[in-house]
Amino acid sequence: MHTRRPDTVASEEPLEIRLGGTPLAVTMRTPGDDFDLVHGFLATEGVISSAADIAGLRYCNSVDDEGRNTYNVVDVDLAPGVEAPDTALDRNFYTSSSCGVCGKASIDAIRTKTAYDVAADGTRLTLETLLGLPDRLRAAQQVFDKTGGLHAAGLFTAGGELVALREDVGRHNAVDKVVGDAVREGRVPLAGHVLMVSGRSSFELTQKAAMAAVPVLAAVSAPSSLAVELAADVGITLIGFLRGDGCNVYTHPERLVLD
Repeated sequence: MHTRRPDTVASEEPLEIRLGGTPLAVTMRTPGDDFDLVHGFLATEGVISSAADIAGLRYCNSVDDEGRNTYNVVDVDLAPGVEAPDTALDRNFYTSSSCGVCGKASIDAIRTKTAYDVAADGTRLTLETLLGLPDRLRAAQQVFDKTGGLHAAGLFTAGGELVALREDVGRHNAVDKVVGDAVREGRVPLAGHVLMVSGRSSFELTQKAAMAAVPVLAAVSAPSSLAVELAADVGITLIGFLRGDGCNVYTHPERLVLD
């Protein structure tokens, strides 16, 4: 038997980020929390370290065929003394909703150095708290319930309290939005926090966590080999296959308190 009914799908549109009018990056994202996304992207790429490094940002007058603003272009003015990146040297800043490092010239180019000593973070959390995070993340998702097509990133305290949650068609965008919220609120470095992501943990998500000084990165699915390598190098506790009944701890298990 066949039926027809309306369905709600996740929105995906391009966002172009400009620095002083010069195009820097284009990412395919779910509209919403765009300024968080821009702050997070610039912070995790090492362009800025705090909200004070941005003098101003605004939507440009990008219009569709009917003359309406699409709100798909954001122009950023960096504060005096903040150096803009030379995009011609190491990467093409085009990202898709599934891969945030497409266009990078080499692995060396994307191993961005974090300014924080993540390995020195003494955060510890209990296994009980850790195992409860997926349900807390899922319960806080709003758009996913309607579309079933969005990734989520949630920032938690070591005690399991939800600090911020963002959803997006791209995992890296969801993380950038969470990090950007923290940048705008002056909470970076994010020592003592857990970043929980839906899906898998990739090299890029691990790099973003390191750039924001997050000591624990947890995912409901598997990590990549490069994610494990980077987490071990920078001092991040990387957790995969996090479900209600167990998880795999790939690096720095000393932060997990076991009975």
